[in-house]
Amino acid sequence: MADSAFFCVLSHEGILAVRGSDAGKFLQGQLTCNINYLDEHHASLGARCTQKGRMQSSFRILLEGDGVLLAMAHELIEPQLADLKKYAVFSKSKLTDESASWVRYGLDHADALLTGLGLELAAQSGAVVRAEGLIAVRVSPERAELWAPADQALELHRRLAGQAREARLNDWLLGQVRAGIAQVMPQTREAFIPQMLNLQAVDGVSFKKGCYTGQEIVARMQYLGKLKQRLYRLHLEGDVLPEPGAELFSPVHASAVGDVALAARGEQGIELLAVLRNDAAEQGELHLGTPDGARLALLELPYTLDRDREIQR
Repeated sequence: MADSAFFCVLSHEGILAVRGSDAGKFLQGQLTCNINYLDEHHASLGARCTQKGRMQSSFRILLEGDGVLLAMAHELIEPQLADLKKYAVFSKSKLTDESASWVRYGLDHADALLTGLGLELAAQSGAVVRAEGLIAVRVSPERAELWAPADQALELHRRLAGQAREARLNDWLLGQVRAGIAQVMPQTREAFIPQMLNLQAVDGVSFKKGCYTGQEIVARMQYLGKLKQRLYRLHLEGDVLPEPGAELFSPVHASAVGDVALAARGEQGIELLAVLRNDAAEQGELHLGTPDGARLALLELPYTLDRDREIQR
């Protein structure tokens, strides 16, 4: 086991479950991802949008039993349940909050832990493997989520703690920032369209699946290439963690040029993902909170935007 290996409880998220014979058909018309791409061995990122293409939630989705599970920020589950139930009235599907039924762990550089649990997880992002009620999902290189029924949590936690250090949630979120995977938080609900979070670049949007709520706006942005802002990764000196939705400024612009999506403390300062105007990113002088606030520096993302590849999904 590598010295860098760790695990932590993903306490910031809960589980929304959609079960029943019509679960897949119902969600296909609601989500940006293609439900038909899900199977026992594949999960996906995705989002649910308003009619105007603004994301109400983002999540990781996988098949389980007679339906699907969506992991998203805890605070988004109740409003998403209330809204989705309006559209599920004539569908043979049941929507519930199953957060109390599951415990989820983030594992970093800890594939040996999975192997010891009988879970040989493929390296490809979105890969899924299952054994003895446990579900492992590859989320990015060297990082995986481990989902477990709540009644297995105590024994599983003991086994994990015996083989790797238990880390803070911040350490997991730092890896998420470095992987360039942002998510909708309560503060940024309905603030972004999927391409603003680069969701199409991490296989969270399908352009071949047909209609879903907000699809016309999302497709238009992709095919016409008119998106003027997207997700960037940045470094911030200091240790005061900015909240999602905190504004970014550039001295040459009269108003805010971006918003923080996700931030975590690193070894030297703070690393964050922010939706930022492309012209402001090109100019390079960026500040947090005010035009003369703490300065930010651009960092590289681990992927590139490739429109031709993205529209093939």
